[in-house]
Amino acid sequence: MVAGFAVDQETWRDVRRFRVSERTRLYARRKELHQDEREAQAQAVAAGLDALLPDPAGKVVAGYWPIRGELDLRGWMGRAHEAGARLALPVVLEKGRPVEFRAWAPGARMERGIWNILVPAEGAALVPDVVIVPLLGLDRELYRLGNGGGYYDMTLAALDPRPRIIGAGQDFCRIASIFPHPWDIPMDCAVLGDGTVLGEDAA
Repeated sequence: MVAGFAVDQETWRDVRRFRVSERTRLYARRKELHQDEREAQAQAVAAGLDALLPDPAGKVVAGYWPIRGELDLRGWMGRAHEAGARLALPVVLEKGRPVEFRAWAPGARMERGIWNILVPAEGAALVPDVVIVPLLGLDRELYRLGNGGGYYDMTLAALDPRPRIIGAGQDFCRIASIFPHPWDIPMDCAVLGDGTVLGEDAA
């Protein structure tokens, strides 16, 4: 049993090794990007988010604070706030448990969280209508390869009603398959750093 699911142990180990290898490769690609390339890709993703969320007013939109070379979408988040969205950031309250989405706005006081990631120092817990999830990798079925902690999968599986899940990643993040486990949660759609929008909502 893994995460409460019956899983073949040999298969689980093989997939784990594959994912570790892919994470190493994709982290290296991120490090190769120059700052101007990072900014250009973030702007392309922001434009895609504008197309997917043309009127964010009144919606609770959970973004993320960028770490490990993730695309910096804080500028877009600020504009969404100005357009009337209520914003939130993920906060790890306890290791191995779903995260809380805590209210955030530009200029809010921040503090270091459990993983030394900046999180809102105060604010109400919100239930998001939309969750923007950073991608390290993304496969053709829109399953995400992340940093390996499983926090997004745990959290998204626990949310009711399920929010709209939008992945955001660099233009090189696509892979054939992450070989998803039963507990992995696919994105509804995704925006990549070359402006590509994937998923049913892309139409």
